[in-house]
Amino acid sequence: MPNFPIVDTHLHLWDLGRLRYGWLAGVPMLNKNHLIDDFRQAAGGVQVAKMVFVQCECDPVQSYAEVDWVAEVASGDPRLRGIVAQAALERGDAVEVDLVRLASNRLVKGVRRLLQAETDDAFCLRPEFVRGVQLLPRHGLSFDLCIFHRQLANAIQLVRQCPNVRFVLDHIAKPDIKGGLLDPWRAELRELAALPNVWCKLSGLVTEADFTAWTPAQLRPYLDHVVDCFGLDRVMFGGDWPVSTQASDYARWVATLDEALQGCSPDELHRVYVRNAEAFYRI
Repeated sequence: MPNFPIVDTHLHLWDLGRLRYGWLAGVPMLNKNHLIDDFRQAAGGVQVAKMVFVQCECDPVQSYAEVDWVAEVASGDPRLRGIVAQAALERGDAVEVDLVRLASNRLVKGVRRLLQAETDDAFCLRPEFVRGVQLLPRHGLSFDLCIFHRQLANAIQLVRQCPNVRFVLDHIAKPDIKGGLLDPWRAELRELAALPNVWCKLSGLVTEADFTAWTPAQLRPYLDHVVDCFGLDRVMFGGDWPVSTQASDYARWVATLDEALQGCSPDELHRVYVRNAEAFYRI
């Protein structure tokens, strides 16, 4: 376990009394409030110094309301230093008015338009979507790339068209860990990592494995490959709480990652758990 306070780059929170989340109806285990006090308790003995909230797929018309609510939460817990907000980037130039409004909130550091649920794996290559992503640097915003492994090839093409955008790959592109699938994920991840404007979150692995039977050994080939591709300067810790609770408690995931990083120097560990996140999200 890290012997210093860490930064969690991937925290979800929701209050069902404030916002609507249609997808939760299909996930009974998560279909209840998950508030900052719940996270504080769930973190247990893990020292978390800073957190970045990532949008939770509330009703799209409530995207501003989600930011406003999280800003309220942050006023009561100053460890919450950043917000990755929802925005309909497929609107192309028309989304700029939304980006201006989002960027006016000092906590908003980036945008996520969830791609994993799109039935068209080439959705991210639609010209209007590409244009929306290309507008982000104008407003000092990064892009969280949340995809399944089958969408990696198209994501690489998106990134190539947006060289000025800072991307971070969520959940290592969700490879099929439960099925033991490594290829073509390995080759495509290396190709993505070769692009210098992409970082990667060490997050979300436990929920791509067998919820009840995963072992650290099953995750290790995936973690090792990510670190080999991105190096220790472009990876960062993500807890993915509370989604991760379907397969692991918070401390177990931190301990699993820490074990995989054995052999790293104290400075390298601090980069992975703290400094890379602070630099990417400007927190």
